Amino acid sequence: MRLRLSLLLLALSCASVLIGARQMEWQQLFSMSGDAWLTLTASRLPRLAALVLTGVGLSVCGVILQHIVRNRFVEPGTSGGLDAAKLGILVSLTLAPAAGTASRMLFALAFCFAASMIYVAIIRRIKFRNTVLVPVVGLMYGSVLSAIAEFYAYRHNILQSMQGWLLGDFSRVVQGRYEILYLVLPVVALAYLYAHRFTVLGMGEEMAASLGLGYAATAALGLVLVAVTVSASVIVVGAIPFIGLVVPNLVAMRYGENLGRTLPIVALGGASLLLACDIVGRLLMYPFEVPIGLTAGGVGGVLFLILILRGLR
Repeated sequence: MRLRLSLLLLALSCASVLIGARQMEWQQLFSMSGDAWLTLTASRLPRLAALVLTGVGLSVCGVILQHIVRNRFVEPGTSGGLDAAKLGILVSLTLAPAAGTASRMLFALAFCFAASMIYVAIIRRIKFRNTVLVPVVGLMYGSVLSAIAEFYAYRHNILQSMQGWLLGDFSRVVQGRYEILYLVLPVVALAYLYAHRFTVLGMGEEMAASLGLGYAATAALGLVLVAVTVSASVIVVGAIPFIGLVVPNLVAMRYGENLGRTLPIVALGGASLLLACDIVGRLLMYPFEVPIGLTAGGVGGVLFLILILRGLR
């Protein structure tokens, strides 16, 4: 399966490099000169790297959240994480308007981590929890955070700035404006290193304690990894929903929930799905581009409803 996904990712990567408003041919690229080479190095390859890193990061942090909350229908888009990150960026625009990308990311990280902690605390206090209740609570919680963000933006007259983060969009990604996404690499490495602990975490607090695992510390580490990934992706490309929900579920349905074995498959699947959604968005209205937030939201939303109905049955 890893080999097939790797080949699929390679094929989608080649297609992503070649598709665009400016047509390019392989012989132009091999010449390593002219406008084609500049387009490749300054735009196409940075966009490809951003797509792969974002897809890997969102799918991995989705599976981490699902093990912490013990619900397979949870991800940053259904637990308030994305909305909290957007609120953090808006706050940074008013409190530190001259701040750079790294400073804004720190605001987004802090808000995302705090919102995730509150969400986990809310879920732990709900005694009756079925498959659907947990993501419904998360969607309601995210709606409240989104309303707060819109009110804050309206009050400070920066509502137009907020529109840039409502839908994910990779068209702005160029060389020098995406490199903060490489923070996803150490996040994925730590997630793989702690894969066994996150797997035990998904068995419940009592089981984790009986096996000698520090539940609170491991959950906090997982939420930090999620906050870093979400804040980096939102600050660069905006909010992209459902990637962290769909891919881990599809992988778990076939390969189980042992993260030591399935985490590489989840990462490859997330990158491949996001690349496919991006290619579809670039071809639907060619040479114009549909924001990937729409294509990923449409595909992910349909799959999410299918998973919800299967969960009800």
